[in-house]
Amino acid sequence: MHPLPNVAISIRQPWAWAIVYGGKPVENRDWSKRNPGLSFRGACCIHASQGMTRAEYEEASEFMASIGITCPDPSELQIGGIVGVTTITNIVSEMDSPWFFGPKGLVLTNTQPVDFIPAAGALGLFKWKRLPEGQETKRPKWMGSPTEPTKAARTTSQLTLGFGDEP
Repeated sequence: MHPLPNVAISIRQPWAWAIVYGGKPVENRDWSKRNPGLSFRGACCIHASQGMTRAEYEEASEFMASIGITCPDPSELQIGGIVGVTTITNIVSEMDSPWFFGPKGLVLTNTQPVDFIPAAGALGLFKWKRLPEGQETKRPKWMGSPTEPTKAARTTSQLTLGFGDEP
């Protein structure tokens, strides 16, 4: 097994779940032309950010339902840590996908889940590290107590990368 990439991108739930389990092939960003993340290509971890409001969850869940994806209950979504690994292969301004909202899209391939690793997030692409024991994220009460994450059927484009251990 190869170590996980030391670079991550933080994504709010349930969008991080949609990338890892729902077949979402693009991460939408409104980064300016000068953002260094627009030149990044390669493997990175998917960090599920700590923040998610009820309104954000409901809007995303409704969108997913409109394209035939069942969004898991908030209690099943992991927050505040590494939940997957993916490869950013391109940055696009348009894409024939219901998941693309723009204005920029990070094209994601070879996405796969990893065992949850508590980690602090940051804006943009960042170097991540495991949080010390006992510093895990506190969940908002409206999300409920955490349960086992729901997994969706994998698509053929989501191949195993062979990652396994964190840095």
